[in-house]
Amino acid sequence: MAINDEDEIRALLGQPRRIAVVGASPNPARPSNEVLAFLVRQGHDVIAVNPGHAGRAIHGAPVVASLANVEPPAEIVDIFRNSAEAGRAVDDAIVHGAKAVWLQIGVIDEAAAKRAADAGLIVVMDRCPKVEIPRLGLLR
Repeated sequence: MAINDEDEIRALLGQPRRIAVVGASPNPARPSNEVLAFLVRQGHDVIAVNPGHAGRAIHGAPVVASLANVEPPAEIVDIFRNSAEAGRAVDDAIVHGAKAVWLQIGVIDEAAAKRAADAGLIVVMDRCPKVEIPRLGLLR
């Protein structure tokens, strides 16, 4: 159910977007922290979603408790949750009105990907925008 077409991924990442990073961590040793910082540096409007750190900021991005607190809605929901918990974040993204869900490397949930695709969302799974942006020549 996930897209693998490079042109579609290029179109998704080729311009600044409002991106919610679900599972963002303030810990610099965590991949979500590094990817969030990269997305901010690339000019995206990034909102971190982490209930334990709501009200703070990570790399200048505001932290909110849930996707429901992201206003206006994010175009892309980048999910840093384990595969067993990713479905809930995908369902929240559908309700939220996101245009795309991005499940990070190692995060695989085919059933959730199908629900998102059936709801009209673009689905990228088992990939990372921090890898895809430079690979596709989209660095800003």
